[in-house]
Amino acid sequence: MSKRTPFIQSAATVGLLVALAAGAAHAQTAPTVNLGLVTFLSGPAAGPFGIPARNAAELVTEAINKGTLPAPYDKKGMGGGNVQLVIVDEAGSTTEVVQAFRNLVQRQTVNAVVGYISSGSCLAVAPVAEELKMLTVFFDCGTPRIFEDAKYNYVFRTSATSTMDSVAAARYVKAKYGDTGSYAGINQNYAWGQDSWKDFDESMKVLLPNAKEVTTQFPKLFAGQYNAEISALLVSKANVIHSSFWGGDLESFVLQAGARGLQKESRMVLTTGETAMFRLRGQIPNDVILGARGPYGVLAHKSPLNDWFRQAYQERYGTPPVYSAYQMAQAVLGLKVAYDKAGSGPELPSMDAVGKSLTGLKYEAFGTNVDMALGEGHQAVTETAYGTFNFNKNTDTPEITNVVYYSASCVNPPANVKSADWIKDGMKGAKCD
Repeated sequence: MSKRTPFIQSAATVGLLVALAAGAAHAQTAPTVNLGLVTFLSGPAAGPFGIPARNAAELVTEAINKGTLPAPYDKKGMGGGNVQLVIVDEAGSTTEVVQAFRNLVQRQTVNAVVGYISSGSCLAVAPVAEELKMLTVFFDCGTPRIFEDAKYNYVFRTSATSTMDSVAAARYVKAKYGDTGSYAGINQNYAWGQDSWKDFDESMKVLLPNAKEVTTQFPKLFAGQYNAEISALLVSKANVIHSSFWGGDLESFVLQAGARGLQKESRMVLTTGETAMFRLRGQIPNDVILGARGPYGVLAHKSPLNDWFRQAYQERYGTPPVYSAYQMAQAVLGLKVAYDKAGSGPELPSMDAVGKSLTGLKYEAFGTNVDMALGEGHQAVTETAYGTFNFNKNTDTPEITNVVYYSASCVNPPANVKSADWIKDGMKGAKCD
């Protein structure tokens, strides 16, 4: 018996070590959050918008997996899971965009989807996301129609709508150029452009009722050439020209308008113009009014979280992050907060639990605070800002000066009130500092 004791002890020891090793391996294996990510990777919207958004997603998810985001977001993973991106190009018709979404859900079995720049994409995807019961977070598209015309359980948007951009633009024009006698618009002929112009036009009628609308141009999305429209704007001699152009359309318009001296006749208001300031630099005329669809980019408030994001993005990609990068980072961060709030056990929290956590969520993001206050807790409001572009020749740096910030309650409608109705009714209840 005594001769067998060492063997028995040795076998027991080996068994214990194997069990411990297996337990340690199990403890170290985190579940995977397969996150579908949709943004423009090709076409005229890729360079100015889509690629910066993808870059931000990769940067932030890497930090989430490593636990290197600044506090209070330094806990590793999403709900205890390791994030793996499944990246898809948004380019294509709405039919193709919807089919790609279905593929993400039904073939690649993602746990959630974050994406979409085009308002047309969001309007097409939202009902399909609801049909498939897939947690979907829109990070950019601005049309207010999504949550004002329908109700969703699985669809969220962590950025504010175009109403904020248009109302703030009109408020900036009034504050800085209150003697404006006429205004015009050039906007893309689809949901985003139509909604943006309608809200700006109605806001001007409320804030500057004596100013006259002289012409409205609606070229097709991604037209690229605007000679006829610029001619009409030159003839109109409008004091102010509003445009919500974005991506390649924005850059083409700025270059073509500058070549024909449009800025000498009219002051241009570019609601998404911040995305072009580092790409076009000195080719943007001075004194153009620029927005960033929120306090993003150079308009973002200083904070440890924003300092980390700007420095990390600049070091990795060699250029400052523009607002599409901020909005994507904001969406991914909001999803992390919701996942962590829903639970961080050995298994991922359910999609319903994450959605419940995201509903009505308030959180600090990169440069501003987000409040999921509209659409029964599914639509965010944020503050925003506008300023005036200036290219500093001494430092060879594009800048935004004369910045004015507008609180969320100043430029967003209250809950359960449609944007258009709120503006036409004189923006009752708006609280502006």
